[in-house]
Amino acid sequence: MKLFHKSILFLFLVSGVPSLTTSGQTTILKNVTVIDGTGNKPRTNQNVEIKADKIVSITDAKTATSKGATVIDMTGKSIMPMVINSHGHLGNLKGTTTKRENFTHENIERQLVQYEKYGISAILSLGSDHAAIWNLRDSSRNGLLKGATIYTAGYGFGVANGAPPVDYGMDDVLRPQSADEVPAMMQKLASLKPDMIKIWVDDLGGRSTKMEPAIYEAIIREAHKYNIRVAAHLYYLEDAKKLVAAGLDVIAHSIRDKEVDDALLTEMKKKGVIYIPTLSLDEFAFSYGGQPEWINDTFFKNALEPGVFEMITSKAYQDKTASAPNYQKNISAFKTALINVKKIYNAGVIIALGTDSGANPIRPQGFSEHFEMGLLVQAGLTPLQAITIATQNSAIFLKINTQMGTLAQGKKANFIVLDKDPSENIKNTQSIQSVWKNGKKVQDFQ
Repeated sequence: MKLFHKSILFLFLVSGVPSLTTSGQTTILKNVTVIDGTGNKPRTNQNVEIKADKIVSITDAKTATSKGATVIDMTGKSIMPMVINSHGHLGNLKGTTTKRENFTHENIERQLVQYEKYGISAILSLGSDHAAIWNLRDSSRNGLLKGATIYTAGYGFGVANGAPPVDYGMDDVLRPQSADEVPAMMQKLASLKPDMIKIWVDDLGGRSTKMEPAIYEAIIREAHKYNIRVAAHLYYLEDAKKLVAAGLDVIAHSIRDKEVDDALLTEMKKKGVIYIPTLSLDEFAFSYGGQPEWINDTFFKNALEPGVFEMITSKAYQDKTASAPNYQKNISAFKTALINVKKIYNAGVIIALGTDSGANPIRPQGFSEHFEMGLLVQAGLTPLQAITIATQNSAIFLKINTQMGTLAQGKKANFIVLDKDPSENIKNTQSIQSVWKNGKKVQDFQ
């Protein structure tokens, strides 16, 4: 396994990749409803002035417009910030397969374009990547790849013969067998400047050995020496408590076996732990055992890889899902996850949006992020609170909130144009007319 190697310099002249820079032309979106991502109420009848890649101003539509500006009438339309996916996976998925052979420049860029089409501006690929990711990450951040911007944990830390499953294309995951092996592994990984460290602390429903506390404590300790945060895949309340006590920065999945208690909530708030519930993962785990109400929605079907719709709607697949030994457990886990995300939100812990989309074929990239906002509302949050989690909070999580995540003067002009107001119904985030990134329209949604 060629895990660490000298990066080959990526060519800066990439054919077919349009420049993300814009001229000095001023564009004004006139009479639009603005949902700014902060949780504030929508502002109706606004003029949004854009120059180059930034928002110059957001003012009442009665305000005089700049001379020479291109004016686009958006009466009846709403805009919201582009969504940021704080937990996804890139490259290993293609069609109905998930394997390392799929991890190519072409496949990753295709997925980034799909995310962008669905209004996703950035994605953190959390721990399942291969060596090509580092050049692709750098190219993406320099505007040389189409689509959503890449953030990556690179190679996560898992368990020998345990989580995550190797046959999901996760064969470059680091799997220390003792705490003594961690410092050298971390030094090599840190030299590649990952945006996060990922650890798997889970027994996969009792099917494998769980990561030993001494190992994850060493991972957290060593990562912090390089000022890199650590995110954990987990399931159990007891593991969450131990990890938070050990200095964990991010809980990257819901706690699903029990309801969270006040002791954990207090520690999470005090230590600034961020929570990424990935509710859609839990819904998808059982919903294909029947006919979910959204199964024939075009917005869903168009996000699927080739062959997946036929797979998940077959009687054989539905029967297999509904008769699985963990079917009822998955339903119960989802209900617990809904309860916990509301309790954690009410406690004042920062929640960011993540979905685990791209980890396998049944979690479609693009749809999952909008579906996740709907599940946050199902958990008891308001549509505006769900949107804030998906935009402002996720930008805070990735430390890019000075540039994006909200719509305001001086911020990047990254937004989704919607036919319907999502503050009235969260499903209206799916009414995408177009997507604008860095001050220009990059996608018309069809």
